[in-house]
Amino acid sequence: MTQTEYYEDYVVGAQRVTSGRTITETDVVIHAGHTGDYFPHHVDIEFARQTPFGQRIAHGTMTFAIGIGLTASQINPVAFTYGYDKLRFPKPVFIGDTLRTRVTVKEKQEDSKRTNLGRVVEACEVLNQRDEVVLCCEHILLAEKKTAA
Repeated sequence: MTQTEYYEDYVVGAQRVTSGRTITETDVVIHAGHTGDYFPHHVDIEFARQTPFGQRIAHGTMTFAIGIGLTASQINPVAFTYGYDKLRFPKPVFIGDTLRTRVTVKEKQEDSKRTNLGRVVEACEVLNQRDEVVLCCEHILLAEKKTAA
C-alpha cells in the first residue's frame, strides 16, 4: 500500500500499533544460521535452563528485525529511513512470545543540511503479549517538505 506523507503531514503524538507475530523456534534457528550467532543462550536448551531466564532467549538482532519489520506496512514515496538511535532491550523475548510494535511520532526537526527535507523521529516500542516493552528505539525518517515538492 502506498501513502504519501510529507513532513508537514506528520503529527507529534500520533500513534499506530502493528499486528502481532509469534516468535518460533524456527525463527531462532534461521536467525542463528543467518548471523552465525549460535551462543548457547539462544540455541542450547540445557545451557539456557541454568541462566536467570530459565529458557532460551531470542537474539536481540532478530527482535529488532522482526519488530521493525512489522512496521513496514506501507510505502511512503516521499520519505525514507535515515537510521535508528537509542536501541535498548529492556526485557528478553522467548520462543512463543507474540510481538507487536507501537510507533509514536515523538518529534519533528528541521534538517540543516537538506532544506527540502525534515526529520521525523518515531519512538518504536516492541511489546510482548503482556504489554511489556522488550525493545525500544528511535527511528529517524527524512521526509520531503511540501514546499519543496
